Amino acid sequence: MTAPPLNPALFHLDKEHLWVMHCSEGPVPRATLRVVRSFMLKELRPWEVCWEEDFQGIPAALRAEAAALLGGRAEDISLSPSTSTGLVTVAQGFSWVPGDEVLAPLGEFPSNAWPWLALKARGVTFREVPLWTGHRAGAEAWSSLPPTAEADPEARLIAALGPRTRVLAVSWVRFQDGLKLDLQRLGKACRERGVHLVVDGIQAAGTVPVELTDLSAFATGGHKGLLAPQGMGFLWTEAGFRQSLSPSGTWLSVEQATDFSRPSTDFARAWLPDGRVLEPGGPNLLQASALLESLRLLNGAGVAAIATHAAGLQARLLDALEGTTWAAEGRRLRRLLMAGRLGSFLAFHHGGAGADHLQTLLQTGYQRGIFTSVREGYLRVAFHGFHTEADVDRIATWLHGSAS
Repeated sequence: MTAPPLNPALFHLDKEHLWVMHCSEGPVPRATLRVVRSFMLKELRPWEVCWEEDFQGIPAALRAEAAALLGGRAEDISLSPSTSTGLVTVAQGFSWVPGDEVLAPLGEFPSNAWPWLALKARGVTFREVPLWTGHRAGAEAWSSLPPTAEADPEARLIAALGPRTRVLAVSWVRFQDGLKLDLQRLGKACRERGVHLVVDGIQAAGTVPVELTDLSAFATGGHKGLLAPQGMGFLWTEAGFRQSLSPSGTWLSVEQATDFSRPSTDFARAWLPDGRVLEPGGPNLLQASALLESLRLLNGAGVAAIATHAAGLQARLLDALEGTTWAAEGRRLRRLLMAGRLGSFLAFHHGGAGADHLQTLLQTGYQRGIFTSVREGYLRVAFHGFHTEADVDRIATWLHGSAS
């Protein structure tokens, strides 16, 4: 049995609870809890909170770890409370003119829809593109056919880019069906057409290696695959694109903001050139210390190793479903997996069985201590670097006793 890249003992896991839904909420490592406790003890005695070590040091260290996770530069990282706020920063900071368009795949998670829909009053259109034949969303989401390995979602998006398209906004891995898009193919096409590719990366960050070439922005929260509490994430922006955005306008977004030998009311200052120019103000040091510790753990293990491990567990589960009522769906997912089309969770389509069936299945899993999630017609089973082959076999036994 292969040892997982993240030792399960690093987490507060037990035999009664099998958590395979980091696509909703990731478990926090024990070390992260210790760091948070330690920082809160400092807050009880504020004279122990150090200006350089804590107020400046924690955010700087977090930007460095986030950059290491993405394979980028620390100066391109902006700390952000969530995926949504990162995308809002881009949407509100971009220089729009009436008639501009944002293009997006049909059925994006609301975090990657409302920031763009909110631009309607400024004359900006939000247009959605179905990614495969039979793809549905919104009120028709449960009647959608699932994606297959034969689909070419990138071709549909590229063909839809028009003369008014300024931004292509996509989820790297889609929240409901688990489809992973080819960011390099999309980015190259966008660059050739003068379009900016903006990515919601939360469903893959920490479990899939990313290549930032030809991307303009990448936003994620920390509470899923990054294994931190809700309330802290980060935004990566390409340097030239960042210079085109309006600054956040906070007191820390300008030069020498923390040099109190210079009067704070001296407003003759330049905006910072790095990612701090887009940050929302004073850092949430408690949340930042938590995400920092979790990122150190992930970077120590290596995202590539986590991705390989998760894919191996997915293959094991799909193989185990042969000969069951889930066999056809398992083969669909197996073809997607072999084509490199999946992130770290498997999304089993309801196949016409409907919402009540999936909710019943979900509850039977809970009764067995197996915690999965359901979104828009899919049962989602998410593997991370701490799951084991025994976990997979337990899920397979549960699904063997169910009907798809």
